[in-house]
Amino acid sequence: MVDIKLILEKPEYVKAALAKKLWEFDPTEIQELSAKRLELLKKVENNKAEQNKLSKSVPTVKKEGGDVKAIFAKVKALAAENKESEEELAATEAKLKALVEVLPNLPDDDLLPGGKENNTPIYTFGKKQEFSFTPKNHVELCESCGLIDYKRAAKISGTGTWIYTNLGARLEWALLNYFIENHLADGYEMILPPHILNYESGYTAGQFPKFEEDVFWLEGVEPRKFILPTAETALVNLHRNEMLEENDLPKKYFAYTPCYRKEAGSYRTEERGMIRGYQFNKVEMVQYTTQEGSDAAFDEMVKKAQRLLEGLGLTYQLDKLAAGDCSHSMARTYDIEVWIPSMGIFKEVSSVSNARDYQARRGMVRYKDKDGKVKFCHTLNGSGLATSRVFPALVEQNQQEDGSIVIPEVLRKWMGGMSVIKPIKK
Repeated sequence: MVDIKLILEKPEYVKAALAKKLWEFDPTEIQELSAKRLELLKKVENNKAEQNKLSKSVPTVKKEGGDVKAIFAKVKALAAENKESEEELAATEAKLKALVEVLPNLPDDDLLPGGKENNTPIYTFGKKQEFSFTPKNHVELCESCGLIDYKRAAKISGTGTWIYTNLGARLEWALLNYFIENHLADGYEMILPPHILNYESGYTAGQFPKFEEDVFWLEGVEPRKFILPTAETALVNLHRNEMLEENDLPKKYFAYTPCYRKEAGSYRTEERGMIRGYQFNKVEMVQYTTQEGSDAAFDEMVKKAQRLLEGLGLTYQLDKLAAGDCSHSMARTYDIEVWIPSMGIFKEVSSVSNARDYQARRGMVRYKDKDGKVKFCHTLNGSGLATSRVFPALVEQNQQEDGSIVIPEVLRKWMGGMSVIKPIKK
């Protein structure tokens, strides 16, 4: 959540920052409601003070033989008046909260304004493959090698789904093991969170209330619950409503989960197969840091995602996103995009983002610094990695003329020592 104090103190700065995210913002209503809130708060407090003063005078008046009925009547009248003021105050605070909670996070100052057209490639690893034969796309390769069953997935589930079979299932599991092994070696704590979350979790992550329709909700369940779209939603809630100590930061977590997305995307040729679906596997990293430590944590997480792809020997590109292409809750994002030869484009397999204190404000995740001052944590997240695009890139970039696929060396120990996956003989 954007700090309302910043909105009130620097409204033009906030307006300009949000404009970089293509968000039109007029601070007037927030300013007016905030002024009204302060006025009502002062009125309520003064009223209570007057009630207390009158109540305390009762013993003295009684002792002096005075009539206390008038005092009791006055206290009763003030209490009734205060009830109305408190109700108006609560309504005003609710309106104010509703206006602030839907605002996106402010982008970092160094980001370019606008959308994806202003994203900036800042690093490329490897070379785009040049084949001496006519290469196949990942759908053809996965079917000919018996790695994926798209037809039966459509039969038992529908479009936008797939079934890993035989060596395909083992290759997917090898990728997940490779990611997990690397995160453990880097000192991250492994978490297996629940896949069904409560509304507060979506709110803290910044997905609700604006993006409530983008997730799968459980029908007939109260209180409302939804299926996680990414493990980030669970991990950034681990310390919700908690006070941490500066010495305990940073806290580094990762989780493996399937991810469930309501919109599987279009049925365009470029999004066939595993490129976009309702369910896919992902290993997600999250850090809780001090305000001073979040930039270093961001750089570390970007490098971790890069190393994973480099270990697989896959060609990829690192992009710095423009403000308008960063997600609603994020102040800064770098995308790592892997090369898909059949599509002739790079596709995102990891987004590393810094939410600054946006999520921590929503979830009241705080820490005490060495001087005892209470501050909001910074939260960061990054895919490490999502397999649904790594898998297609891996099979396409490593295909051979005979239709076989070379298994990256780092995965072979989970594939029983196999080095090549060959087409199934018909």
